[in-house]
Amino acid sequence: MFSNVYDVALGRALYQGWERLRGRPTFPLLAYLHRMERASTDELVALRSGLLRRLVHHAVTRTAHYRSAYDAVGVRSGWEIHTLEDLHALPLLERATAQRTVVERTASWPRVAYAKTTSGSTGQPLEIRYSDESRHWRDATRWRGFGWAGYRMGNKAVHVWGVPAVEPGRWQRARLVVDRKLRRDVYVSCMVRSPEALRAMVETIRREKPTVIAGYAQAIADLARFITAEGLRDWDAISVLCGAERLWPHDREDLERAFGPKVFETYGCREFMLMGSECELHDGLHESMENLIVEIVVREPGGTTRAARPGEEGEVAVTDLHNLANPFIRYLTGDLAFARADEPCACGRTLRRFGPVAGRVTDTLRDANGNRVEGIIFNILFLNLSKYARQFQVVQRSDDHVTLKIVATSGAALPPEAEQTIRSFVGTHLRGVPFNIEVVADLALSAAGKLHRVIVEKRPVAVPRSR
Repeated sequence: MFSNVYDVALGRALYQGWERLRGRPTFPLLAYLHRMERASTDELVALRSGLLRRLVHHAVTRTAHYRSAYDAVGVRSGWEIHTLEDLHALPLLERATAQRTVVERTASWPRVAYAKTTSGSTGQPLEIRYSDESRHWRDATRWRGFGWAGYRMGNKAVHVWGVPAVEPGRWQRARLVVDRKLRRDVYVSCMVRSPEALRAMVETIRREKPTVIAGYAQAIADLARFITAEGLRDWDAISVLCGAERLWPHDREDLERAFGPKVFETYGCREFMLMGSECELHDGLHESMENLIVEIVVREPGGTTRAARPGEEGEVAVTDLHNLANPFIRYLTGDLAFARADEPCACGRTLRRFGPVAGRVTDTLRDANGNRVEGIIFNILFLNLSKYARQFQVVQRSDDHVTLKIVATSGAALPPEAEQTIRSFVGTHLRGVPFNIEVVADLALSAAGKLHRVIVEKRPVAVPRSR
């Protein structure tokens, strides 16, 4: 009874009051997004046209990078760009370019309110700066997408998530504990998925009785398979929100057996947060159209690009419509996704759809006991080591030996403190495996220009001898 009352009080009063106190218009924006998700196509196009013109004009007049890059293609004021077709005339922002032009892409106004680092799917650290306006839209967009899965502010949630590579300080840790307690968020590490760790996750679910479980797609799928194999389900349906990795059809089936039919896939990244979400019909990802533009582009011979045709796979390029502090325009995320026909969803929402996303598949490592260990742990590790390393790649051989290849910023070697952090982290999460670090000059990319960040060799299959 108390839990239900607190759900309502937190979602409808306390959380709203706290956001207003911090000067964040999360709830008014959320109400606006709920209205716009069923707006006419003309209204959505008009909204994005105005935001796009504002963004490009601002980037040209207030950042050195875009002033130079766009002048080279004849765009001098930015007012010329206001449709998706116009946007195609602008150069793509490659990750390497974004990485080296952080300062040049930072506008003289507005101020940078937030900064963080991502290692990303290519293994290259990138500093992300964004404004208050962008933060507010990101928060509201996330809550709308989560709401389609039945997850609303005030609901108790178990997050099957990663762990920081470097432990936060005492006061930061205390603040996190209080914040999560008030918001009813429970975090469990998914980095090692031994039977003992999976059983502990089950006990957390039984104890906390969450409305929703959110986390890495493959981690929750592994948990679901363990629950079914051990016959541990003793709860009614729980909504599941999957992100960070591709959710395969067989994973969805396993999740439905363990948690019920409310399984939702989302697509996001640290650069932009939530870019697409499934609705209740699970037929593609609805684009967060009021906050950003998602393009699926195909590279043609000769260096030209075009929009992917319906059903065709291409690279994901994203334009953040509200980040005026450090604009990202046609930024290539390093992911691959399928384009879809521009037709309305049967759910009634008029937001465009794309997907599935095909290029965020992380190979799963194993420790000395054969326990599955999420390859994304190295992304987490390098969030805190970006000043020491430009790129990384992890290779686990069939004999379990793990080699971490690093392109160091200093060129020749890693500082002792960086190597100590790496070895401590790997020793905790990849217990018992032989491990070495190689500092290399460069890492080979695939034919598609992508770095396969985690490579796991398959163990040889023993062939029975004939009698």
